[in-house]
Amino acid sequence: MSDIHTPALAHARREFIDLWGQMANHWGINRTMAQIHALLMVSHEPLTAEQLMEELQISRGNVSMNLRDLVNWGIVRRTSLPGDRRDFFTTETDVWSMFQIILRERKKRELDPLLTRLEECLALGGKKPEAGATAQEKAAHEAYVKRVSELRDFFNTFHRLFSALLDNQPGSLAKAVKMLDKLV
Repeated sequence: MSDIHTPALAHARREFIDLWGQMANHWGINRTMAQIHALLMVSHEPLTAEQLMEELQISRGNVSMNLRDLVNWGIVRRTSLPGDRRDFFTTETDVWSMFQIILRERKKRELDPLLTRLEECLALGGKKPEAGATAQEKAAHEAYVKRVSELRDFFNTFHRLFSALLDNQPGSLAKAVKMLDKLV
């Protein structure tokens, strides 16, 4: 597959794929998943699992597992080509839409459960200390409730922000950023 590219383009593609793979752990995904996504992003046509295996020098199982996860996230789609029985894969080409999908998934997988757990932690702490509690016990309870409530409120702010930015409208993330730029 790389023989259709000039040496300069092949080198540039490899550098981009490596960069995307290095960034993976900052995004909470594995390196191979990011490299598959990167290769699909810079490919001018849909690719098969075999092409991904060959280009990235990874096993069939690794490709299959990571493609399944990327499809589940919604940033890679399975497609077909007329006259070819193989599955082909492509990714979202609009950068804003792609990041909107990723942010939505991260919110669902990370922020939503965190908020639920923070509410549970507050509920476990109870509303007020028992009537016979010492001043130290009351102070400890008050500090706990105050700090966990502040964390909950902080993450609720991000939850509302994400919800506003990810309103399921194409281009809404880009529009929101443009509006924020005007405010600043």
